[in-house]
Amino acid sequence: MPETPVFSTAAVAAPHRLAAETGQTVLAAGGNAVEAMVAMAATIAVVYPHMNGLGGDGFWLVREPKGRVHALDASGPAGALATIRRYRDKGYDAIPPRGPDATVTVAGAVAGWGLALELAKALGGTLPVDLLLGDAVRFARDGYPVSRSEQWFKTSEEAALYEVPGFAEAFLVEGKRAPEGTQRRTPRLADTLEQLAHAGLGDFYRGDVGREIALDLERIGSPVTRKDLETYRARVVEPLSVRLNRATIYNLPPPSQGLATLLILGMVERLKGLGGETPERHHGLIEAAKRAFSIRDRVVSDPRNLAHDPASFLTPQVLEREAALIDMKRAAPFPLPRPIDGDTIWMGAIDRDGLAVSYIQSVFWAYGSGCLLPATGILWHNRGTAFSLDPASRNRLEPGHRPLHSLNPAMAVFDDGRLLSFGAMGGETQPQFLSQIFTRYADCGMGLADAVEAPRWLLDARMRGGEAVLTVESHFDPGLIRGLSRLGHAVEETEEASSGRFGHAGLLVKHPRNGRVEAVHDPRSDGGSLGL
Repeated sequence: MPETPVFSTAAVAAPHRLAAETGQTVLAAGGNAVEAMVAMAATIAVVYPHMNGLGGDGFWLVREPKGRVHALDASGPAGALATIRRYRDKGYDAIPPRGPDATVTVAGAVAGWGLALELAKALGGTLPVDLLLGDAVRFARDGYPVSRSEQWFKTSEEAALYEVPGFAEAFLVEGKRAPEGTQRRTPRLADTLEQLAHAGLGDFYRGDVGREIALDLERIGSPVTRKDLETYRARVVEPLSVRLNRATIYNLPPPSQGLATLLILGMVERLKGLGGETPERHHGLIEAAKRAFSIRDRVVSDPRNLAHDPASFLTPQVLEREAALIDMKRAAPFPLPRPIDGDTIWMGAIDRDGLAVSYIQSVFWAYGSGCLLPATGILWHNRGTAFSLDPASRNRLEPGHRPLHSLNPAMAVFDDGRLLSFGAMGGETQPQFLSQIFTRYADCGMGLADAVEAPRWLLDARMRGGEAVLTVESHFDPGLIRGLSRLGHAVEETEEASSGRFGHAGLLVKHPRNGRVEAVHDPRSDGGSLGL
C-alpha cells in the first residue's frame, strides 16, 4: 500500500520532478500558489515537450482562501485564414494532425500565465517574472535529461510527425525517440523565455517574440496571422459546478469538456447500490461516462455556438433523469466515432494560506503539430484538429472560434472543509480518469496514493463486435474484470502502462484542522509531489 506524502503547510504536484522542484522553490521563497504554478508551467513547458509547451493552451481553476473560485480560459481561437474553404481547396476531408496545416489556432498558454499573475498580484503576490521563469531558462539553456515518458510515449500519426521539417533534428536521435537521460539543449527557446522574462509575457503576442512567431507561421503557411496574435487575450470565465451530497465540484465551461466530468460525478452519486471497488461501481462510472460524452458532443463547442446553457444539464432534475436512464444490469452500446488522442500535463498547488490551483496545459497530440518555429524554438500545437470541416457541425471550423477542448482541471470543496485540487492528462478520456480517482478517494475511502496508483480503465476508440472496447490496465482486479464482462463490457487488458494511455493524474488535499497538505502525482509519470 503506497504512502501519501504529507506536508506541514503547502505542496505542489507535477508529472515531472523538475517542475515540482521549481514549485517548491517558489513556495519557499514566499511565493503564493499561483506564482508557483506559473513557474512550474514554464519549467515543464521546457522539459516535457511531448505533452506541453509555450505553443499550446491552458486552463486554470484558482480558489481563494475565503472561497471565491476563479476560472481562466487560455485556449486559442482559429486564425483569420482558417476557413473550411481553405482546407477543402487543399483536398482535405478533415484537418490534418501534423505539419503546417495543423497549426490552426493561436497558442493561449502564455497569455494564461500573464492573466494568472495579475490574479496572483491581486492576492498579494510580489515575485517578479524573471525569477519565476528562471528555472525554465536554465533548463533550456544548460540542458535537461529526456524523460522516461518522452522515450516511450505512443501517439497517432507518428510517421507523419517525424516527417515535419525540423522535427527530427530537434527531438530524435538517429531517427528514433531520444533515449531516456539524453541531454537536450534548446537555446532558441531559452532566448525566447529570457525575452519574456524581461519584456513581459505579453511580448509573446504583441512584441518582438510575437513578431518572430508570426513571421515563422507565415513562412510555413499557417492560417494564424500576426493580427490574430496581437488581438488575443486569455479570458476570465464563470466556472461550472455541481453539488454532490458532501462536496461541490468545479470545472471549466465550454469550450472545455469540463461539463462531462461534472455530469459523470453527478449521475454516479444518484445510482443506487454502489459499493466500493465493485463491478457495479465501475459499471456505473462507465455508463455515466457514455451518457456524459453523448451530451458533451451535442453541447460543447465555441461559446458563441452554444445551443444550450451547459449549467442547465447540471441541475438535480436533469442528473436524476440521466442517472435513471442507466441500465445497471447491462452495458449500453457506445460507438466512438473519433480516435482518442491528446497529451497533456496537469499540476496542482496549495499554499500555506489555502490558496489552491488546479492547472492544465497541452499541445494536444504528442508534440502537437510537430512544427518547431525556428526563430523562437517554440513547438506549435495542433488543437485545431478538433474542429470539423462539416459546415453543419457545432464544432465547425471558423476564424476566431475555439474547438471543443479536452482540457479540464478540477477542484472540490468538501462540506467538512477539505479542499481538493485534482486532474489528469489523457485527451478525451480525462473525464473517465477524473471520475475514477475522485470517487476512489471521496466515496471508497482510499488514500490519495492508492486512489491514483490503482489500475484504471478507458473506453477505447477501437470496436469489437459493434461495441467500444473497455481497455483496462493489466493489474486490474480479475474479479472486477469478470464482473464487468458479465455486464456486457468488451474488456481487454493491456500492458501499456508507460504509453500514457491511462493518464498521469494527481491529487492534493488541504485539511482545515491542521493546515496540512496531502499531495501525490502519478507513478505512471516522471514526477511526484513536494512541499513545505
